[in-house]
Amino acid sequence: MKTQPVITPTMNNSTPAKCEPLPDNAPHILIVDDDQKIRTLLARFLTGNGFRVTTAADAAAARSAMRGLAFDLVLLDVMMPGESGLTLARDLKATRPVPICMLTALTETEDRILGLEAGVDDYVSKPFEPRELLLRIRNILRRGQAPAGVRDDIRMGPCVFNLTRGELKRDEESIKLTERERDMMRHFAQRIGVPVPRHELANDENTGSERAIDVQINRLRRKIESDPSNPIYLQTVRGKGYILYTD
Repeated sequence: MKTQPVITPTMNNSTPAKCEPLPDNAPHILIVDDDQKIRTLLARFLTGNGFRVTTAADAAAARSAMRGLAFDLVLLDVMMPGESGLTLARDLKATRPVPICMLTALTETEDRILGLEAGVDDYVSKPFEPRELLLRIRNILRRGQAPAGVRDDIRMGPCVFNLTRGELKRDEESIKLTERERDMMRHFAQRIGVPVPRHELANDENTGSERAIDVQINRLRRKIESDPSNPIYLQTVRGKGYILYTD
């Protein structure tokens, strides 16, 4: 059972009152903690400071949320029932490039080392000053910005794909992407106008094949093309693979 307060009393007074909707490009943070009060307070604080927030009570709920949404950062508690935060962090770092900040009441040096060995980007002990957490979050996000020379927004007619956030929109309406579709779009977006061989895409697919890539391309076309049977942007290059064109 957790006995330490997670935050200092200033948390309740640190959240500015904001009524206007958040911008579309506001960073999206996933809070994973089994304590409902902690999730609520952190969500209120971060929303008030310009972040979009989704919460999860355990690792299973976090995995479910990440199947349908792209997050810019995960705030992850260590001590949770079921799968621990450290186990989840190791798995996420092995499968996707999402920044992770661990939140924990553990203060032993060995626990911090285990967190860093898992690949987490930062490690904050409870209780903590909310403004310090905010600075740490912003520093992590700043380090993870798209590299120079890579366009962040890729436009394809009415569709826009954000490379950093991994989000696709059509006429400002969000289009749900699977994790695999998101990875493929990022791959194409970094090689616009250059043919990408099927085998190269298949190498990124742990359980797939070149035939599976064809199926996934067809599904992706249905999301970005006005006429998937006659694609304009994501085209087949006979004998080579696929190529992405943009506006």
